Amino acid sequence: MTVSVFRDLHHGRAAGDPLVLPGPWDAASARVFADAGFPALATPSAGVAASLGYEDGATPAAEMFAAVARIVRAVPVPVSADLEAGYGLPPKELVERLLDTSAVGCNLEDSADGVLTDPQRQADRLAEVRAVAGDQLFVNARVDTYVRGVPDGTDPETETITRGRLYAAAGADCVYPIAAPPESLPRLAAAIPAPLNVFALPDGPTPRRLGELGATRITFGPGLQRQAMAAVRKIADRLHAL
Repeated sequence: MTVSVFRDLHHGRAAGDPLVLPGPWDAASARVFADAGFPALATPSAGVAASLGYEDGATPAAEMFAAVARIVRAVPVPVSADLEAGYGLPPKELVERLLDTSAVGCNLEDSADGVLTDPQRQADRLAEVRAVAGDQLFVNARVDTYVRGVPDGTDPETETITRGRLYAAAGADCVYPIAAPPESLPRLAAAIPAPLNVFALPDGPTPRRLGELGATRITFGPGLQRQAMAAVRKIADRLHAL
């Protein structure tokens, strides 16, 4: 499946019908989601890290790219990869290594070591990634204002919109204000000139409702992997009790 197929999935969607992208953490889970009929998948870095025995954010770049490649090979649908903040790689190397996995896109977040990156600096980096990748990759620009915090006296929603606009202008195909409150989504969607990726929580609004509020696509972070591990824990407890 090509990046153009993946990009097309983000456009022309009706309100209440967002693109739902489950997050596989390994080849086996990817096959389950693809067999269920989902048209594309998006790996979560935290879920992949857990499957490899690492804490979130501690996966070596080589192991993350290898894991993404295994997931891509396992399924006949497009796969986008969460590459965290890019592992400190120059844009050219980052793009080349991602293309080698045959993934069609990536998430790139605008914080490092728990601190927000300067928005113009991040926009410049995204522009470099776009210049190197051309139309070969779908770039999802994650905005971390709601998870890292903003300076005192700064409105999180205003800062999110500022960053989202900068990143869209730099060539991002989609903007991902992770953990944005549902009540902010209509304003974010109206103000940012790009499809909006929204993070769905188990106890939050349904994907359909998030779509009605302005989400173009829905991802789950490591949530699905954690639910699967909770099920495994129950199995283990039952076996231990025998």
